[in-house]
Amino acid sequence: MAKYIAELIGTFALVFAGTSAIVVNDITKGGISHVGVALTFGFVVMAMIYAVGDVSGAHINPAVTVGFWLAGKLPFRDLFPYLISQITGAMIASIFIWFLFPEHPDIGATLPAGTATQSFVLEAILTFLLMFVILNISNGSKEKGMMAGIAVGGTVALEALFAGPISGASMNPARSLGPALVSGYIVGLWIYLTAPFAGVFLVTLGYKCIQTKGCC
Repeated sequence: MAKYIAELIGTFALVFAGTSAIVVNDITKGGISHVGVALTFGFVVMAMIYAVGDVSGAHINPAVTVGFWLAGKLPFRDLFPYLISQITGAMIASIFIWFLFPEHPDIGATLPAGTATQSFVLEAILTFLLMFVILNISNGSKEKGMMAGIAVGGTVALEALFAGPISGASMNPARSLGPALVSGYIVGLWIYLTAPFAGVFLVTLGYKCIQTKGCC
């Protein structure tokens, strides 16, 4: 059970810190800034990789877990327990955010600023790039080590910096699902529940192509 609890806590930390940054930035009218929000997401991912990478691999993202499974790095028996743990952690974090900031309407839910097509394609590409980095620096199904934390956390922050104002740069179905269900703001939720999985599906094909040298 240790790895499932680690995923629950890790996802809780990600959603709690990231969505808190969004909510506090709104309440203080830019006190944190877009850059601060992006860095918060990047830093909390980096911290969780260092904290639980040796235990569960610090997926803290259902799309990443599915990506590891598609790449043959995660046994099927761990797939659904990981997903349940991550979604549970995100829901608990969102309930705490709602309790702390009841005056905020969406408690940091991921909302598209442009068209649905624009956000879907952007989220798929962002997750593709994130998963590509993860697969190439991970050890089996585990993100761990000094470089893993920097590489993955840095990728999350980088993508949030340039794509956050348009699609929200979620790249994580659990991160989007928790605040949406607790707040009731489900507009565009389907984008964030489908696009990341499309991205990891495509990247695992490319990853296998690279690893087997000549499969394409």
